[in-house]
Amino acid sequence: MKIRCITVDDEPLALNMVSTFVKKTPFLELAASFDNAIDALDYIQSNDVQLLFLDIQMAGLTGMELARILMTDNNKTKPYIVFTTAYSEFALESYKVEAADYILKPFDYEDFIKAVSKVRNRMEQKNELVEGIQNEHQDYIFIKTDSQITRVEIRNILYIEALKDYVKIHVNNHSSAILSLMSLKKLEDKLAPYGFLRIHRSYIISFANVDALLKNSIRIGDKTIPVGAIYKEEYNSYVNQWIK
Repeated sequence: MKIRCITVDDEPLALNMVSTFVKKTPFLELAASFDNAIDALDYIQSNDVQLLFLDIQMAGLTGMELARILMTDNNKTKPYIVFTTAYSEFALESYKVEAADYILKPFDYEDFIKAVSKVRNRMEQKNELVEGIQNEHQDYIFIKTDSQITRVEIRNILYIEALKDYVKIHVNNHSSAILSLMSLKKLEDKLAPYGFLRIHRSYIISFANVDALLKNSIRIGDKTIPVGAIYKEEYNSYVNQWIK
């Protein structure tokens, strides 16, 4: 999974350099670049940004002021911040806004990689913590969405649908599906002990919520889901243990 980034700097050469470094790094994705913090703030408030490369001294709204605004916004998950600046005197203040790192200009790609590797390690540790919580509580799982980590009761999951790099988790007490950037295989492994079965390359179903078993498909509510050819044998084996 790639980390979605934006770069913000009012110096064109500096902005181009950091943006080039992001594009050069396999586990980073450059979502947008801005030459001012105001436009960057507008973008962050309506898009999923995981990592922000931010200059400090900028006209209108400084990078430090932007960081403080993000800290107080409880409606969105705050992106990790790496400050890129020529001024060392802001280092202490950067820790007060919980910046992940602070790179002094001029810096090279090696300095850049050290900073982003620190962010990636933090993100991996956070994901491991979430998985640890899941293992402790068997009646629900935690699902990372764009803006938060959502608790989902296992018994309420109807079926799960693959959608390119995402999964859509259809839950009987939600008006819309929960969308998460993760693999169907990962959920298949996690939910298999709780009566879930993959019956199609794009679907995992909860047998506890199946309303009807049809010839080559199943029905959950008003949704009919086909049984894929390569899953037919395992599906039949699973069904036979209940109907014989």
